[in-house]
Amino acid sequence: MIELRTPREIEEMRPAGRFVAEVLTAVRAAAAPGVNLLELDEVAHKLIRDRGAESCYIDYHPSFGAMPFGKVICTSVNDAVLHGLPYDYALQDGDLLSIDFAASVNGWVSDSAQSFVVGNPLPGRAETDARLIRTTEVALDAGIAAAVAGNKIGDISAAIAEVALAEGYAINTDFGGHGVGRTMHGDPHVPNNGRKGRGFPLKPGLVIAIEPWFLETTDEIWTDPDGWTLRSADGSRGAHSEHTIAITADGPLVLTARV
Repeated sequence: MIELRTPREIEEMRPAGRFVAEVLTAVRAAAAPGVNLLELDEVAHKLIRDRGAESCYIDYHPSFGAMPFGKVICTSVNDAVLHGLPYDYALQDGDLLSIDFAASVNGWVSDSAQSFVVGNPLPGRAETDARLIRTTEVALDAGIAAAVAGNKIGDISAAIAEVALAEGYAINTDFGGHGVGRTMHGDPHVPNNGRKGRGFPLKPGLVIAIEPWFLETTDEIWTDPDGWTLRSADGSRGAHSEHTIAITADGPLVLTARV
């Protein structure tokens, strides 16, 4: 069911958005060569405890997950792009790391993600990785710009796809954006490819996560033996950008904007 939030409820969602942004900033600052993914998860976990927030991931067990997730942040490295389950791995120079985090504060959820290169880029990969990451960010901005009252979900999807296709990236629509509110995942689904003027009409009060993610040379993915991490079928790298936004009469409001 698609729910619309009142202006007061959207204001009540702001603390969750700020907290999610702060945690992603802290985790990125902690990510360096030699730092273990489990240490990054602990950074996020401590911030959750200190804030009195609730993790949206630790007990999360949808139909596509092999078990409850068990960690509080997704850490997807190199050929992993979504749902990366933190494990005993020390980051290395040039790793392309995507971090995805959702939490509930005072009963309201926000969800956001970003990708970046750890330490020094690998020789010959600096521009390739930068272009892939930049494309997800530009596509996210384009999707947000299309998220205005009077448009439709397809307008967001088409704006994202236009950016990706112009850069030569294929688009997987198995996973995409989604409604956000009292829970992390709700209706409507926001695919990263679609047709303008189609789909659910955008109205003030709709709160959604918009999340372009692309792989370097494929649109096919497979699930790692950990039962969660999604990797590219050909071993190429992936990147992921995401914000939770509210559609208002004055335009899109980015709740997870990072300072």
